[in-house]
Amino acid sequence: MKKEMLEFHADFCKTFAHPKRLEILDILKCGEMTFAAIQKKIGASKPYTSQQLSVLRTKGILKTRRDGQDTYYGIANKKISQACTLMQEALAQLL
Repeated sequence: MKKEMLEFHADFCKTFAHPKRLEILDILKCGEMTFAAIQKKIGASKPYTSQQLSVLRTKGILKTRRDGQDTYYGIANKKISQACTLMQEALAQLL
């Protein structure tokens, strides 16, 4: 069981090994946003933004909700935000 959990953990953490995905998570710490707003904030094309959001959503890191034609994205679990903040603080000490 522990080996399976460690493998899952390693695979899950690969999702965070991408600067734009981390930027998206940082943006969403303040609350949910529409696809268009996220795209504008990260300065990326629609297909690229969609791809990165899809990866985060597939791993269960982001949740979505629809309101009319808008899709809102938010962090699915508050502990994910907390973990990212802790990692950033630890890395800042290394710098």
